[in-house]
Amino acid sequence: MSTASVSFRPGVVLADLLPASRVRDIALVVGGAALTGLAAQISVPVPGSPVPVTGQTFAALLVAAAFGARRGFLSLALYALAGAAGMPWFAGGTSGAGGASFGYVLGMLLAATVVGALARRGADRSVLRTAATMALGSALIYAVGVPYLALSTGMSFGAAVAAGLTPFLIGDALKAALAMGLLPATWKLVGRK
Repeated sequence: MSTASVSFRPGVVLADLLPASRVRDIALVVGGAALTGLAAQISVPVPGSPVPVTGQTFAALLVAAAFGARRGFLSLALYALAGAAGMPWFAGGTSGAGGASFGYVLGMLLAATVVGALARRGADRSVLRTAATMALGSALIYAVGVPYLALSTGMSFGAAVAAGLTPFLIGDALKAALAMGLLPATWKLVGRK
């Protein structure tokens, strides 16, 4: 008995499996921003840190992988712009561009672009590649978020790492594990025989 392995052409992300149209792309961008805003409401304070644990980074990376770089970036840009303009959908129902954790939101723009581009190259189709992609996406979010945290609060860089990176590593590993199961399984589910 042979097993058929389904392979989608390179350059395809999960969102591309839906019928192509402008309406689809607009709905995906708005939906991705809304999903990220909803996931940000899952917010748990971290003692000693102005940054809570949220579901928003998981949603942002998942949106990027499923939508690709362009739509992923646009979703996160809409999320960031609407939140900065007063939409209360940042962590814990907050809004505005001046908060200590806004740098992480900016980092999600960079991460969405890179993760989406990697997904277009098939980085979301196996467990190991998905793990590496999610780890890189998280690292990019921290690369912007931690220095922003230090600058906005007056913390030293070491204190910002202790308050804005270290307490989140276990949660990020759990989010990556969830993505490692979800994305490759979705590709297998949509595979055609």
